Amino acid sequence: MNDKLAIYPGTFDPITYGHLDILERAAKIFDKVIMAVAHNLPKKPLFTVEERMEMIRHCVREKGLTNVEVDSFDTLLIEYARQKGANVIIRGLRAISDFEYEFQMALMNRKLYPKIETLFMMPNEQFTYVSSRIVKEIASYGGSVHCLVPPYIAERLYEKLKKS
Repeated sequence: MNDKLAIYPGTFDPITYGHLDILERAAKIFDKVIMAVAHNLPKKPLFTVEERMEMIRHCVREKGLTNVEVDSFDTLLIEYARQKGANVIIRGLRAISDFEYEFQMALMNRKLYPKIETLFMMPNEQFTYVSSRIVKEIASYGGSVHCLVPPYIAERLYEKLKKS
């Protein structure tokens, strides 16, 4: 078990400045952070897992986050964390409405794997209202998302929406 290894899981469809804010701060706390992209088919992602991973890797390189690895998983998160030897799961909380669900998941994860801890992190206040869902909705109506996602992500999003 690596005491300084954290998993930051999510759908990241697409990654936003809020996600990146939490990732950058987590990368300062832990020796290594694995940004784990969930397959999460019930959410009907716009981007494939491979596309999401590539976009995240691009952002990680741009930010110079050398201790961040990008991976994907299609198992229970807790099983993935156990396989990787992590004992911390990072979860972002934007609003109180996120807390109830995240609290239940943290308690269930701990029940399934008592060695795991969940670290709740709030994004910078300027990103608390940003979600991937909102970003996709704004972009789908032709609105600008440049203040919500990095330029590369905005480009990819507009390209993807043109094709679909």
